[in-house]
Amino acid sequence: MSLTAAPAAPVSATVTVAGAEVHYERAGSGPALVLVHGTGSGGAALSWGRTAPRFTAGHTVITPDLSGTDATVDDGAPLTVEGLAAQVIAVIEDAAEGPVDLLGFSLGAPVTAAVAALRPDLVRRLVLVAGWAHTEGDEYLRNLFTLWARLGVCDPAAFGRAVAMTGFSRGFLNAIGREQVELLIPNMPPTPGTLRHVDLNTRVDIRHLLPRVEAPTLVIGCTQDITVPVENSRDLHAAISDSTYAEIDAGHVAFFEKEDAFVRLVHEFTLAP
Repeated sequence: MSLTAAPAAPVSATVTVAGAEVHYERAGSGPALVLVHGTGSGGAALSWGRTAPRFTAGHTVITPDLSGTDATVDDGAPLTVEGLAAQVIAVIEDAAEGPVDLLGFSLGAPVTAAVAALRPDLVRRLVLVAGWAHTEGDEYLRNLFTLWARLGVCDPAAFGRAVAMTGFSRGFLNAIGREQVELLIPNMPPTPGTLRHVDLNTRVDIRHLLPRVEAPTLVIGCTQDITVPVENSRDLHAAISDSTYAEIDAGHVAFFEKEDAFVRLVHEFTLAP
């Protein structure tokens, strides 16, 4: 009888950044891949809990929990892209040796783009998934995030329903059926931390930073994205000189709807010579 060793449990750590105690986990072996979550108090656990293990055979996977998540403690002040980027930078410096492959999803996309622009020495390759460059001037995004903010205060149940409805494609929701859809509703409650993320969503603007991104970049758009429509990913691609572009036929949370396609794209890009 042969015995196969169980995968090592993730290692948890914290690093202090401007008074915030930023939590992160590290698992696997190989070149470092840092996965940065989007909006939500669940942070890395909610975003990457199912998908991160798909990468640990070939990467050391590092998953930070940024301010606004339950795992990281800070002063509760309004968030900025640059402040969250500083937290990612501190985690990279604490957890990795040398430049990393850096992936940001949704709100994590402008944050990781800022990291690549401000600290090009730390980023070997950059992956931006379902992200956007600016909210002001985009009336769809401004109104969607304003609606989330108001629902989060006055109708938490409706907030969860709105987030689930826009987070996944119509086809996916119909395919999993009512019982599973109802289980999605409470996954992202409007905690004070989540509403801090939503507030930042209304103020994102990294257009001035995008020309400074030097790392080879893969931008992934989601063709059925109702949260951040796919045109925003196409605009990110156009604004970053050394970038390639791919699309997944899915809603906003593409790594949940089309996990195999997502993992394949990231592997092909990060493991290419």
